Amino acid sequence: METPVPEYYEIFGEFRGILLDKRFTKYWDDVETFLARPDDLVIATYPKSGTTWVSEIVYMIYKEGDVEKCKEDAIFNRVPFLECRNEDLINGVKQLKGKESPRIVKTHLPPDLLPASFWEKNCKMIYLCRNAKDVVVSYYYFFLMITSYPNPESFSEFVEKFMQGQVPYGSWYDHVKSWWEKSKSAHVLFMFYEDMKKDIRREVIKLIEFLGKKPSEELVDKIIQHTSFQEMKNNPSTNYTMMPDEIMNQKVSPFMRKGIVGDWKNHFTAALRERFEEHYKQQMKDCTVKFRTEL
Repeated sequence: METPVPEYYEIFGEFRGILLDKRFTKYWDDVETFLARPDDLVIATYPKSGTTWVSEIVYMIYKEGDVEKCKEDAIFNRVPFLECRNEDLINGVKQLKGKESPRIVKTHLPPDLLPASFWEKNCKMIYLCRNAKDVVVSYYYFFLMITSYPNPESFSEFVEKFMQGQVPYGSWYDHVKSWWEKSKSAHVLFMFYEDMKKDIRREVIKLIEFLGKKPSEELVDKIIQHTSFQEMKNNPSTNYTMMPDEIMNQKVSPFMRKGIVGDWKNHFTAALRERFEEHYKQQMKDCTVKFRTEL
């Protein structure tokens, strides 16, 4: 007997102004009252913006380039996902509480939903963003492979939802703009996926320096080698193959799919592109942040 397809709004619900997975918001008190430590590092992204990539680079920096230490466990255990909760199966808060300092915290939350203690403790934060067209393509494939998510009817239907902010974590535009505002603080490093693809060496050095360490050539070389797309795609501790099939079905689409800039050109029709760009212009007209959609 086939499993019934879940209804979209049975799984996702409006929560404090954005759409979120109801399994996450059910235990929101645990997230909201989370106690940060001053040496916590927050990695924040909108989904499908290079989170795993930047997390692995940061973890490598913390482990001083020791590849073996990076392969000891899956990335989702080494860098717990703060608000992620699926009853007893996954519990980001619990994972983080059990971690020794310094902790690396992954989140997709906008600044105003991030636990207040991170701001109060002046924790360092890295925000990585990616151009909206490539994000929506990657998010579409992610929806197809997450077994508890309802499959989008079509790519264009998914793009419509994305434009209206009717996807988990809400509006990409609002997310980017609110983190861009926060990046005026010296505690927040704002980075672009496209810059990492164009000049990874420069971006790795930027990260090492932001974390208060000295970038040796040997360390930078090791990080670039270990965190290349092909290496990470083949590495069980970063490619999410340690996650059970009943949560992520990588036969449908691999978690690490292409990792390129400009894949949107293979998915947008001319009409959809025009509509998307018009809407984008409206949404981002008062924001000074600029993206590249191709290299």
